[in-house]
Amino acid sequence: MPPMKYYCIAQMEITDRSWVPDYVENVTKMVEAAGGRYLARTARVEKLTGDDEVPQFVLIIEWPSREAALDFFASDAYRPYRENREAGAQNEFLLVAGEDIAKVAMVSD
Repeated sequence: MPPMKYYCIAQMEITDRSWVPDYVENVTKMVEAAGGRYLARTARVEKLTGDDEVPQFVLIIEWPSREAALDFFASDAYRPYRENREAGAQNEFLLVAGEDIAKVAMVSD
């Protein structure tokens, strides 16, 4: 049985855009080389329910496993980009298992 996919879901409010071009150009390639796949990177976000503010920016990255995601996030190569992002944006990053704990929905592999 292959490892379970995991999804990084991020919400950001960018406070200083100076880091963004370098981050997008370099981190996109790094994520893909590490086995990640961008499913969404967008500012087109609509609120359906809830009390929180609509985030300025949302991204979703599919990872082949939890370990792949955590290894990338903790890597020395990614560290300076992560630090620049953290300094130039309010960030909320979640790592979500690609499963249905109720075992009813068909979660794709």
